[in-house]
Amino acid sequence: MILKGFKEKSNKKYLNKLLAKRKVNIDARKVNSLGVILNVDEFDDYEAFRDLAELIKIRPNKLKIIAFSSFKKDAALTWDDCFNPKDFGWSGSIKNIELKSFIDTKFDALISYYEQEVLELKMITAESQAKLKIGILQSDERLNDLIIKTDLKEFSLFKTEVFKYLTILNKISNNE
Repeated sequence: MILKGFKEKSNKKYLNKLLAKRKVNIDARKVNSLGVILNVDEFDDYEAFRDLAELIKIRPNKLKIIAFSSFKKDAALTWDDCFNPKDFGWSGSIKNIELKSFIDTKFDALISYYEQEVLELKMITAESQAKLKIGILQSDERLNDLIIKTDLKEFSLFKTEVFKYLTILNKISNNE
């Protein structure tokens, strides 16, 4: 129990260090690839994100969705890439190769769709190499570049707002 507390403190320190040195660098390029981080304990509609990707003209092979669950067995059966707290080590280390690969992918946009204050989810968001990070309002606003203040259950509103802001920022491709 004491080790778990030290591990959490170590990871919080690592997260704060990541967020402190983060530089927002939004360029003029269109969004052609999309990563999604979900907390399946809160929201588990995988198809909703496929629809959103289709709306903003992301090809299916350029969409990658990962799921996180605090509980190991339940979510892992229904998801290809489902992670849990055991996939994280001390000082922000990642023990899972697929998760590390997701973090290292340079997505044009990343959607962090979770409300709960889960350290591991924040670490994935902070470590991601995505150019534009989009999320729901969190206690730590340093995590995302574009924050859409909606309730988790109001996905259609979230989808509409993402489309609206990406259009305003001229981030949606015109080609089919």
